[in-house]
Amino acid sequence: MPRWRNWAGDQECFPAAIERPGTREELASIVRAAAERGQTVRALGSGHSFTEIALTDGIAVDVGRLDRVLSVDRPAGLVKVEAGIVLGELNRRLDALGLAFENLGDIDRQTLAGSISTGTHGTGARLRSVSAQVEAVELVLADGSSVEVSAGSDPAGLAAARIGLGALGLVYAVTVRTVPAFTLHRTDRPRPLDETLARLDELNEANDHFEFYVFPHTRTALCRESRRTDEAPNPRPPAVVYAQEVMLENWGGQLFALAARHLPAQIPRISRLAAAGVGRSTKVDRSFRVFASERRIRFTEMEYGIPREHAAEAVRRVLQIASRPEHAVGFPIEVRFVAGDDVILSAAHARDTCYVAVHQDRARDWRPYFREVEEVMDTYGGRPHWGKRHFQTAATLEPRYPRWGEFQALRARLDPDGLFENEYLRRVLGER
Repeated sequence: MPRWRNWAGDQECFPAAIERPGTREELASIVRAAAERGQTVRALGSGHSFTEIALTDGIAVDVGRLDRVLSVDRPAGLVKVEAGIVLGELNRRLDALGLAFENLGDIDRQTLAGSISTGTHGTGARLRSVSAQVEAVELVLADGSSVEVSAGSDPAGLAAARIGLGALGLVYAVTVRTVPAFTLHRTDRPRPLDETLARLDELNEANDHFEFYVFPHTRTALCRESRRTDEAPNPRPPAVVYAQEVMLENWGGQLFALAARHLPAQIPRISRLAAAGVGRSTKVDRSFRVFASERRIRFTEMEYGIPREHAAEAVRRVLQIASRPEHAVGFPIEVRFVAGDDVILSAAHARDTCYVAVHQDRARDWRPYFREVEEVMDTYGGRPHWGKRHFQTAATLEPRYPRWGEFQALRARLDPDGLFENEYLRRVLGER
């Protein structure tokens, strides 16, 4: 029996089969055959979700071979691509066309379909998530037929399909709205935490993309500030990139994580050393190379979107929890910002949003720490990142999404027999 594990290695399943279609017709045939046998179907991307969203004991569909660019409308900036293309590869192809995403997350290893289906967002107070940059989604439905929902043909359907959780059908292709390729000037620098929290509006206004990290037991915000620039891209030499982004950020981070695991009493000291070791640096390059970071440390993560006006208070409360000795947290808290959007299941639906992410060593029991943080997020009406840990159910989620009923109605219409369901969807969307 096949076995599948996610990137972090903390989720696994044993599907009846793993299929790898190379065309829309092959994808449709797989869905029809599964339906005839009474088996469920779930899509597999690159496994960068920390939840059970991809798990199945039915038919797993690895979309990795669906990686073609199908059409390009340069004047409109619209590019239609198959669902399984990995973001890093898509970025390189767009750059060759003189195009780019206006905003991206800090990982480029996900498939396009996986990133939009779970709500990858990036940061930029005036910019929206990756899902909100989608203009059309082509789905293969439970009967094997195809439908394309777009802003022109079915805006309500598009608002649901942009973050569909794989509950509406299998994504075959996505049309994204791009912008002309651009260069970013990024400055990484430490700032006093209290000053940073007091100046959040100012820092967001001054930068196209702003985010920061803060280690428990420290009072230093490690800020990442990016602005569009007319400067020519100035890529750092590969050896410098490797030393900074692989050796220092990953190998060094792994050493800190291991030290924290085996010497929990030393976590405050280790955290202060980690924060003190970060200096000022700059990077000027094409946007997609500035957005993306090399991540090799395996961990588990939870992230919530809350109304932006509560950001400073929420960070202080989470830091108090993360600093408690019983949680032994050796990872930083990550804080990012995005503009509100109209995507039904988006954490930023109809509100400008601050995302607060917490991480923990996979070898530890992360549940007590994450549950306490989630209780804080609940007080702000927090909405979970769909690809990251949380403990919510359909009953607790429904009041947080104003258009929840619309999504459920479309789910019932497009997948009446639950072909695309699994245990995770039954928990977060409810039983039929």
